[in-house]
Amino acid sequence: MDTWTVVEAKAKFSEMVDKARDSGPQTITRNGKPAVVVVSAEQWERKTKRKGTLVEFFASSPLVGSGLVIERVRSEPRDIDL
Repeated sequence: MDTWTVVEAKAKFSEMVDKARDSGPQTITRNGKPAVVVVSAEQWERKTKRKGTLVEFFASSPLVGSGLVIERVRSEPRDIDL
């Protein structure tokens, strides 16, 4: 992963974008500390894409068939003085 200062990233933005697409993530630092990472759109989509639905997640849980029973508490809401 290459590292750029904010000044370098602004001056060579096109080059930084090309490197993010070709070589991988590019880190931009501010005051010597990592501030942001620039990644290609393809890599971003791959990292943020959902894998399945919530129903599929629960269906594949190791707790399925374990006999665990969760009951909802049906008590009344508490009184609050406003």
